[in-house]
Amino acid sequence: MAFLWLYGLSAFSQKVEYTKSDSVSVERILSEAKTERKEQNRMLYFGKKFIGVPYVAHTLENGNSEHLIVNLRELDCTTFVENVLALALCDIENKRTFSDFCNNLRKVRYFGGRIDDYSSRLHYFTWWAEDNIQKGIIREISADDFPFTAVQKVSINYMSAHPELYKHLKSKPDMIQKIRQKELRTSGKTYRYIPKSLLNESADRIGVVHTGDIVAIITSKSGLDTSHIGIAVWQDGKLHLLNASSIYKKVVLDKSTFYQYSQRQKSQLGIRVFRLK
Repeated sequence: MAFLWLYGLSAFSQKVEYTKSDSVSVERILSEAKTERKEQNRMLYFGKKFIGVPYVAHTLENGNSEHLIVNLRELDCTTFVENVLALALCDIENKRTFSDFCNNLRKVRYFGGRIDDYSSRLHYFTWWAEDNIQKGIIREISADDFPFTAVQKVSINYMSAHPELYKHLKSKPDMIQKIRQKELRTSGKTYRYIPKSLLNESADRIGVVHTGDIVAIITSKSGLDTSHIGIAVWQDGKLHLLNASSIYKKVVLDKSTFYQYSQRQKSQLGIRVFRLK
């Protein structure tokens, strides 16, 4: 498989790694959306375009320096949501070239939309959410009452505590320290979330969650803030999850309800909810 490189997309641009099939797919999907999407929720419409794409982790770790990687052929839960969001932004802006897509993908994946080094990437979901809210791309759906009845106090240190698990942190104390400083600035912040015990409720009760919302699953795992993200979908009065699944090894709209899925995952506590602005 031939990998291509694209330069000069914006003032912040560096090299972009992709294949011809990636660029062709992006422009085809965006072109089709002009006539196919109609009134369908953008996140749902573009998310369903990836159903069946294989789940593959660590696809952003290629090379020795941080750069934008476009890979629509292999997705994990984060790259799935990022690609869908970048497509949705292009559709909102009526910008339909591969270059436009790359600019939006860079914008949602990196602090301030800028690539300086490995620490520029929004590795933790808390970083990702805060930065994309600040950029005006998404907004958090939350309240001080039902169904947001639980509170998360963020305590993240997983990356700096386990640098051996990350290609670009191994034997790089300066980069580990950069990541650690960002972890420390985030730890201690609190956020309200919907506990997983409520995910079996009807739309009358938890209808604050809409089809197409980005949902981040809060975890009890030490050093992490979330364990999975996806897109919420209401079907037959129950909440389901459209996601790049490590269980099914591909992108799926899970036939199990979100509640059934979450009950099988003991470390999952509940969800934070975000909506494209």
